[in-house]
Amino acid sequence: MWVGASSLLLAACSDHPMAPRPVPLPVCAAGRGFQVALAVDSFVSVDPIRDSGCIIFPANASAIDSVEYLLVPQSAAGTFGVSSSFQLLGDTIHPPAAALVASRSPPALSVAQQFHAFLRRGERLHWYGFAPQEAPPAAALPALTLTGPPPTGDVRAFSVCSKIDCSTFKTVNATAKVVRGHMALYVDNLAPANGLNQADLDTLTDLFNSRIYPLDTAAFGNVSDIDNDSVVIVLMTNVVNQLTPKSVCGGGYIAGFFLGADLDPRFARDNRVNHGEIFYSIVADSAGALSCIHSRTAAKQDVPITFTHEFQHMISFAEHVLFRPGQSEEGWLTEGLSKYAEELIGRSYLPGDSVTFVRYVKEDRYDAYQYLNAPGNSPLLIELDQGTLAEIGASWLFVRYLVDQFGDSLPLKLNRTTKTGADNVATQTGVGFDTLLTRWALANWVSDLAVPGFTAAPTLKYSSWNFRATYAALNSSDPFRFPKPYPLVPTSSAGNLTDVTGVLYAGSGAYHRALQGPLAAGFQLQFGDGGANYLPASIVPRLTIIRIR
Repeated sequence: MWVGASSLLLAACSDHPMAPRPVPLPVCAAGRGFQVALAVDSFVSVDPIRDSGCIIFPANASAIDSVEYLLVPQSAAGTFGVSSSFQLLGDTIHPPAAALVASRSPPALSVAQQFHAFLRRGERLHWYGFAPQEAPPAAALPALTLTGPPPTGDVRAFSVCSKIDCSTFKTVNATAKVVRGHMALYVDNLAPANGLNQADLDTLTDLFNSRIYPLDTAAFGNVSDIDNDSVVIVLMTNVVNQLTPKSVCGGGYIAGFFLGADLDPRFARDNRVNHGEIFYSIVADSAGALSCIHSRTAAKQDVPITFTHEFQHMISFAEHVLFRPGQSEEGWLTEGLSKYAEELIGRSYLPGDSVTFVRYVKEDRYDAYQYLNAPGNSPLLIELDQGTLAEIGASWLFVRYLVDQFGDSLPLKLNRTTKTGADNVATQTGVGFDTLLTRWALANWVSDLAVPGFTAAPTLKYSSWNFRATYAALNSSDPFRFPKPYPLVPTSSAGNLTDVTGVLYAGSGAYHRALQGPLAAGFQLQFGDGGANYLPASIVPRLTIIRIR
């Protein structure tokens, strides 16, 4: 199910335009710049390029009350890969800031994350670590010509990716244990003994037919049927277990995956793939004979969640690439939709079964915590899904925010189009992407903020989650994984002492609380790059300001 190895590198030999020379920002003189005039609850997003990077705040006229602003310096770019150093400085004299380099060292990825990223890159680039065969080799598996679902008991040979870069494939002989409704469930003939029994397999099939298939197709679109068998095949095979080395089982494992090459028209003559709608899954292995230990209970619980996630990727690929002459969705957005799919199925168990709901959303909440704990360190926009937990968390949070704002019909619109990425989101919502990003950034702090006299605008709210209450409860029950009651903790200072520096990555930013005591004088901020120059227009720089008190 999860991610990444080889990537396709493209080089161009044409002339490249020179990067524009940095332009120094002028000194913020009296009256020059954007004049902030906000009532409590009000917010504004400032383009620093238009106002010489100068933002002017009024004096606090109250002799009793303090004033508080939340400041979010952010890149509101709709293009992945852009970044810039930045500094946001108050008008108290600061020593010159050393120029920052827009670079970061992303955390090491688990095997599961690497594989997931590899699969999504393959869908985007139509390249899965190998070039498509022009004609089947002599020893290839026989091509199937189906006109309906296979019979129960059917024995079939499958070709299965057996390394996380799909550099090798293994032939797996498997038997159809259940064929019912929209699913045909095959089990590897060499699966360990004492795995899932027939009743377990029947339960998994019924779960797919009664819950996952109807909810996911209604929310995200139709699944293709390129092999004319009218079913989605689930292949439970030893090969998936063996994708994860036993030595790294403690850091996560690959539970299952969808391989876009199985559907990709460019691989239609390539018999390393299976030319049909197939989800590959682990088998139960309570003794850990193949790799990680997967008890019968764990397999029954984990496989449906992974399948829910990958089924959205399968649907998205079909809607964007097979049903329309388009490109597969950008990594950040399709990943956000797949994480939303997990939540969608989980919510279908409420209000009666909160235990199963939590099972479906526990990783969503954890990933979102990683992003909110350091939002300035991870971009939202990534083309091919690097797969860090924080980036995945950002994707889920943004999609969750969009669905809360524009309704549960939005995911279907996002899939049924040739548009992708930021252009897709702006088109389907009717709101500029930069506006959506700046509002979402504020929502991450103010959506459920409890401050007397403050009420967040409806456009700055998650309606489906109270994240402060959620994370406070998780902090109480599991302080090791959730060490803070709320992960997002802005820095703070008097307004004139504001000193925030770092790097802005596409879609993300930093958070700072600027404070004014009673009768405090006004102050000015200057927002530029790390060398006190204008920020590059390519990152769509914004300073979003909301008055809290």
